[in-house]
Amino acid sequence: MRRSVALLGLPLMVMIAGCAPAGSGGPTTPDHRQEAFAQRATEVAETWRPGPQWRGGYLPMQEPTLLLGDPGFTPDTEAAFRAGWYRQQVDLPSTRPADGTIRFPDGTLTVPLVGAAEAYRQLDQGDPPPCPGRPTGPDRPKSGPTVEPGPDGPVSSSPQTACLPLTVTEVKLGTAPVRTSRGEAQVPAWVFTVAELTAPVARVAVTPGATAAAPEPTAPARPAPEGIVGAQDLGKVDGRTVTYRLGVGACDTGITPLVQERDDVVVVGGSVVPAEGVCTAMLKLEPVTVTLTAPLGARPVLDVLTGAPLRLTAN
Repeated sequence: MRRSVALLGLPLMVMIAGCAPAGSGGPTTPDHRQEAFAQRATEVAETWRPGPQWRGGYLPMQEPTLLLGDPGFTPDTEAAFRAGWYRQQVDLPSTRPADGTIRFPDGTLTVPLVGAAEAYRQLDQGDPPPCPGRPTGPDRPKSGPTVEPGPDGPVSSSPQTACLPLTVTEVKLGTAPVRTSRGEAQVPAWVFTVAELTAPVARVAVTPGATAAAPEPTAPARPAPEGIVGAQDLGKVDGRTVTYRLGVGACDTGITPLVQERDDVVVVGGSVVPAEGVCTAMLKLEPVTVTLTAPLGARPVLDVLTGAPLRLTAN
């Protein structure tokens, strides 16, 4: 198997990441940290044993709700999508459809499906909070009563804007691209047209009982080397380019993504220079990007610390 470790540059955007204890020994130079990553990544890759369902069943590696295109988010609509706030203005068929077909790069699989009404119940995660000063009524069936500002109203230090649900105006059975353990598959999904968005929202229609369980990760027995940090999730996969988020310390410096690429798996993580002295114990999520020598395809991306396969976060 091909084994290679690449040290790559860091993107400019920083989002969030706890502090590692100082003076605990271990690698203290970039070369030593890279070597420590390579050794641990090799252990993770060689103990990866996913089982028959990984290549024979349906095991999604991302959330079952996804966007089919650019949604044209505003702050309000993005907050509603992330929170799962919806209202329906269309009749939802409650009958269960016939079995559907998942199309993988290496074959197909027939699976039972849920109905549109059940998919909507899974999609809808509750009501938004009241909107102060905005009326309620037939057009706002889910927003709750309005509380006007005043002595009986809520006290808030900032304006409340994220309080509007998304309006479902149409639903149909279609397909959605889903990253699975067998690569990207076309999966039956209920596709909801939303008035406030420029792209439909899809909810995977496969019944929960037809979904395989993820394998238990096998982490190396020895503690993680100092200065080596793990990956939390995948942000984007585009051919040879993989974006993921590292969990780093609030005061860590020298954050560098690291990857070991093999024919069957890819192991990712990163290295940092741990802070010395007192530091806020807060985890930050740092987005980083690596470029592989070949398209990722169906290969799993494993975290170097836990050995767990990484899932795509909601887009």
